[in-house]
Amino acid sequence: MPELPEVEVVRAGLQPAVTGARVLSAKVFDARSLKRHISLTERNSGQLAPSHGRTLDAATQSLRAADFEQRITGVKLAAPVRRGKFLWIPIADSPQPHTALFAHLAMSGQLLLRAPDAPDDKHVRIRILLESAAGQLIRLDFADQRRFGSLAIDPLVPTADGRAAGWGDDACAIPAQAAHIARDLLDAEFDFARVAARLKLRNSAIKKLLLEQQLCSGIGNIYADEALWEAAIHPELRACRISVVRLRQLLAAAADVMARALIEGGTSFDAQYVNVNGEAGYFVRSLNAYGRAGEPCKRCGEIMRLSNAIGRASHYCPRCQRKR
Repeated sequence: MPELPEVEVVRAGLQPAVTGARVLSAKVFDARSLKRHISLTERNSGQLAPSHGRTLDAATQSLRAADFEQRITGVKLAAPVRRGKFLWIPIADSPQPHTALFAHLAMSGQLLLRAPDAPDDKHVRIRILLESAAGQLIRLDFADQRRFGSLAIDPLVPTADGRAAGWGDDACAIPAQAAHIARDLLDAEFDFARVAARLKLRNSAIKKLLLEQQLCSGIGNIYADEALWEAAIHPELRACRISVVRLRQLLAAAADVMARALIEGGTSFDAQYVNVNGEAGYFVRSLNAYGRAGEPCKRCGEIMRLSNAIGRASHYCPRCQRKR
């Protein structure tokens, strides 16, 4: 699953191309990639919940495809915004309520910028033709091999704290489907002390809490393992047994790891994790914990281990990260 650095690389890559661009046309090749999109017909009839947990019938797929193509064509896009792993592009000239093109990449989703006559990439589900602010024609393709990701036109709602929603824009509005997601560690509004204090009250394994998106967002399995290794904390240690000082150090380590990953374009293990130009990131070369079970710890030389005790694969050093 792409994590914060991978999604931020995509957002930054989209920004110069889509900011101020006009949508000339849209084509939905596979309406299953609209599982989180709600058509106006569904919304007006009270069917407000996105259907990412169930299979869409043929009639709903057709309805959503037509609705998406019609509503996105002709609009002007603003600068893309990200919170945690969630990405959206506000629609600058949308009527009330304001809306955004909301993207959830899930496991294999890709947003690719291409020339209009470029060869097709594999697994393109939705295609949007743009005219950039500079007058250049650009093809924005949403490709998704496993079809877990999706695009949607989603209404924007006020942020709970009345502050900017995330990276990329100062607007205090966030897509309704992302409103429950906490701020991420690279957000200027993230409160390290408050989150550390909340973690201290929890009786769950610290890694499990890091993966929850309601306390801090954007951290997945890779960067959780890396941050825990950096802070020398065992992934299965209960948060309430860790001092607030060390919890703040852990959060700072997670922020530092993700900032370093951004510099190297994120972490790519295969062709599914790419930027808008289809290029892979190189932070995989700098990993200290994730994927290194059976190899010597880079800090102390002890053999790294793999545990599935909390339901997720955790890579750690039994010496540096003792479960005291």
